[in-house]
Parts: sequence; C-alpha cells; structure tokens
Amino acid sequence: MNAPVKSLAAGNKDPFVGFVCDDLTLDVVRSVCDEMGWSQEKAFKGGLRNAVQSLSVSASPQILLVDLSESGDPINDINSLAEVCEPGTVVIAVGQVNDVRLYRDLLLSGLQDYLLKPLSPDAMRDAIAHAQNILHAPRHDDGNTDRPHISAAVIGTRGGVGASTIASSLAWTFSDRLSRPTGFLDLDVHFGTGALAMDLEPGRGLTDAIDNPSRIDGLFIERAMIKANDRLSILSAEAAMSNPIMSDGTAFFQLQEEFRAAFETTIIDLPRNMLIAYPHLAQDVNVMVIATELTLAGARDAIRILAWMKSNAPACKPLIVVNKMQPAAIEISRKDFESTIERKIDLIIPFDSKATAQAAKLGRPVIEAARSSKVATAISTLADLVSGSAEDGDGAPDEESKSKSSMFGGLKSLLAKKSDKDG
Repeated sequence: MNAPVKSLAAGNKDPFVGFVCDDLTLDVVRSVCDEMGWSQEKAFKGGLRNAVQSLSVSASPQILLVDLSESGDPINDINSLAEVCEPGTVVIAVGQVNDVRLYRDLLLSGLQDYLLKPLSPDAMRDAIAHAQNILHAPRHDDGNTDRPHISAAVIGTRGGVGASTIASSLAWTFSDRLSRPTGFLDLDVHFGTGALAMDLEPGRGLTDAIDNPSRIDGLFIERAMIKANDRLSILSAEAAMSNPIMSDGTAFFQLQEEFRAAFETTIIDLPRNMLIAYPHLAQDVNVMVIATELTLAGARDAIRILAWMKSNAPACKPLIVVNKMQPAAIEISRKDFESTIERKIDLIIPFDSKATAQAAKLGRPVIEAARSSKVATAISTLADLVSGSAEDGDGAPDEESKSKSSMFGGLKSLLAKKSDKDG
C-alpha cells in the first residue's frame, strides 16, 4: 500500500472507494464524495473485513477509506488488506480508538492517515487532499538511498548544561560540514532557542502541527519550516506561556516520520519533561546525546536517563558529553563521575565564554561563529561520533550496566566520599 503509483492515467482505477460501519459516517463520506464529483455508490456499508473481501475480487481504487471500528485486531486486519490491495493505493482509516501507539503502528503498516470518529467533513476533505498530493507528487530518486538516515536527540541532565547550544551547533555541523540535508526539531515549545540561536523567527509551524496533526505531511513540512542555510531547516516555536501543550503525542511521532522522509539527518532538541510525557519520542532515535556537567546532580540524572533508555529505547545508543568543562571549577572528578555512572564519558567540550558570546552577538551557532575555537572542534568531533554510532547500528551501550540499585549505590559512595573531604 502507499507504494509508487502505477499508470494513474490508465483509467482502470476508481478515484475513491469507502467502507464504513455506521450510518453517520456513511452520510459524511457520501456528502464529501458528492462534493468531489465522485459516485456516492462507491461508499459502502461495512468495515475493513468487507473491504478485504471486496478487493480480493475487484480492482483497488486510487484512494481507499476503511473503518476499523468493528475490528478486534486492527493491525492484523490491515496486514490482510495489504495482501489484496494493489500498489499505488493510498489508504485512509477511521476508528474510535484514540491511542498514539495504535496510530504509530497503523502508519508503519502502510496507512496514510487515521481519522477519529465522529468523522467531520473537514477532516475527510483534508485527508483526501493529502492523499491526492501523494498520488500526483513527482517520483524521483534523490541519488542518496545508500546513505542511512541519522536521527539524534540532545537532552540535558540539568537545566543550564547547554543542551540546546549543542543541539543547534550539531544541526549546523551536519548540514554545513557534512553536507547532509538536515531537519532541526526544537521541542521546547515555550522556551526553545533553536531559531533564536540562528537569528531567525520561529514562526507558527510547530504549534500548528501540535494543534492539527492531520495536516502534517511533506507539503506541510516544506511550508512550515524555516531555512537556516541551504541544507538546514528548523521547526521551533515560542508558544505563549498561557497555552500549555495539549497533545497525545501523535503530532511528534508524525513529525519524526516526515523528517525521516524529507531529510538525511534529524536533530532533536529534547527537553527532559518531553521525554517523560512522550516516551515514544526516543524509540525512532539512533543516538541520544546526554549533555551534563561534572556535578553530583548531573551524575544522578545521567544514571536515571541511562536506566530509562535501557527500558524504553534499548535500540538508541547514548553518548555522554560533558559540556562547559572548567578544570578549576569542577564539583567531582572525571574518574569519580565515570565510576558513578558506570560508563566512560564519550566527549568533553571545554568552556569558552568568548566563543559563546561571539556566537550570541552574531546570531550564529558556536560552530559557525567561532570555527577555530576548541568548542567548534569538539562539536565537529561529536558530529563524527553521532554519525558513526548511528551508522554502526549498535543500539546497545558500550558496556552492559549493572542493576539500577548498584548504580545508585555508586552515587551514595561518591556522596560519602565528598562528605568526608568536606569534613
């Protein structure tokens, strides 16, 4: 399903066929069919299993609407539909279950969209418009099919460790030095600095996507994102503090899918609270850059994030990055930090107040504003680490960590050691 279209102009495919379970949905579908100039008789009473039976003996349409309301196992039934559905058919589903996991699994099974009941005429029109865009979009080979997609998220153990600075510089590096078309997704919806770091206005793209997940497609991405350079596009926001995020996470999953289709690299500035609220965000990420400082709080939260990743995103490889390193002002030593989190630090980025100040004045990432600085060199090294880790396909950490209790035992030992020194 949803494969490259074969002979659209052949005239042997109906433009639309629908199978729905209830009269209210049937009325909406037939009304929209009438607006489109399609025969209302192509909207039938009956759900997904009726669609499977019908398509097993007849040609598939260009656009197929199926109702999952009476399906006890939607994913299995969709797979049955795929066996009888011809390549090139765009499939839209409707149903009553509002679950981001189901939505995700349905899209991975080949569906273009999943609409919730009660079905509104506007939602139906939008879904058909998106399907038609797909049917008539030019098909071409970009010549880079041998380059795997790289998806990396940057998360800070604590506020102020510089995770956003790392994320924006990393996105710039992939687009500029490594010449990879890159999408930068800043998920700090209220206080994000992704656009600000590059002297750009964030626009309303991200908030529109959150409010209307059904609008998210390739065309939306092209229009909503702002250009930072020829190969770097940014999606961010400065939402009003009076407007909390009201989302089940569907929009964020859909954005990741569209970024994967549109770019060779995805960089996500991922606030800690977003990871807690929407744990599925990490499941499609190759590499998680965990930015920290050499502090007790940083060690504690690095342990917590690493443990969370083992349970929720085992295929995502962590990279521990100590940022803003000042040897004369560290709280705990590198050796003690590594012993506590029970793994090596992957990279240390030195503190450079002149480089960061220069970058802020110019409205450019540090990697661009201070190319000869030690910070820029470290960011370039980080980009190589991310690229290598993603392409290795090794989702497991370098060392098998021990039990969570033993990790926190190491933290307690470190606290006791520090207490003895202070005493």
